[in-house]
Amino acid sequence: MAKTELPELTVGELSRRSGVPASALRFYEDERLIRSRRTAGNQRRYRRDTLRRVTFIRMSQRVGMPLAQIRTVLGLLPDDRTPNRTDWARISHCWRADLDERIRQLEQLRDQLTGCIGCGCMSLTTCRLANPGDELGRHGPGPQRLPDHRGTEYA
Repeated sequence: MAKTELPELTVGELSRRSGVPASALRFYEDERLIRSRRTAGNQRRYRRDTLRRVTFIRMSQRVGMPLAQIRTVLGLLPDDRTPNRTDWARISHCWRADLDERIRQLEQLRDQLTGCIGCGCMSLTTCRLANPGDELGRHGPGPQRLPDHRGTEYA
């Protein structure tokens, strides 16, 4: 028995179903994250499984993955197919170390920011966020991040 092909989605239908603006879908296509075929009238048509692929892209972005990493992962899938549950488990395991590092960096930022808010001065000499270890002090006095009278700029 032959497999029945489901009707393809227009860009408007894919946008409504996914909740992603049509402009973003066109961007995803330009970035080679999704594919469409063109009709004789040059209109985009998407396979129905593109809806799951767009959902995967959005969820990946939600956890902070850049499009370049998402493209790489999608490129590893055979036959340009949508990730299934097993694929997602493998991908999320690969991304865990990256997410753990981001969490560590954000916690460190949070802890340092609390100290800055507590002191209230935002001193560039002692501020661990703007000038860790007084690195700018090694370049001399004054506002090192702004051009000085000699036209040099640090940072």
